[in-house]
Amino acid sequence: MSRQALGALGSALVPSALAARLEAHPDSQRAFRAARHSFIDGARIDMGALASSLGVDRTSLFRWVGNRDQLLSEILWSLAVPTLDAAGRAAAPSGAERIVDVLDRFTADLIRAPYFRAFLTREPARALRLLTTTDSDVQRRFVAVVASLIETERAAGVFDPAPLSPEELGRLLVRVSESFTYADLISGETPDPDRARTTYEYILRPVGHGSDGCTPSPTRKATTA
Repeated sequence: MSRQALGALGSALVPSALAARLEAHPDSQRAFRAARHSFIDGARIDMGALASSLGVDRTSLFRWVGNRDQLLSEILWSLAVPTLDAAGRAAAPSGAERIVDVLDRFTADLIRAPYFRAFLTREPARALRLLTTTDSDVQRRFVAVVASLIETERAAGVFDPAPLSPEELGRLLVRVSESFTYADLISGETPDPDRARTTYEYILRPVGHGSDGCTPSPTRKATTA
């Protein structure tokens, strides 16, 4: 696995029926692109309005892109892909430092992405269900990416996740990411990317960090697709 090609891993490791349709059917691609553009613009995805804009009925739209939750999940992951790729390119080259950097940059970009915050504000219950439950394609893909990142560093001999397995540590780190990304929905607190980084460092203890696990966070810019 390339150390930089993180985004495509999630879809490869956790495939979905809609992802398969998008690869095979131009109509599915057309509907998906239209919905994705609306989402990025901050609009609520309405299946009836989407079908009308495409000149088809809701039954045809359902065949193309599945139900609304399936469509939203695939849109959310499609936006996570370039964000993960950018985090992988900007991160430290190896070891715990790399894992910290990827998680830090990804979490910070999600917290600061306007279209993402708009969705969380507009549909908080649905957002948490689609993003943070074990049945969620988005969460399962994120866990798979983080676990693969950990396994790559373990196999290279530069990081040891023991006593946890890469998947167990990956799931823990994803839960930490979620607790900061959705802090306003979960606990009413303000999402804080700097506190998220401090927590990743505390868990992973990268070489060269003090006993408190804290270092100044790098300057980040939100990544948008």
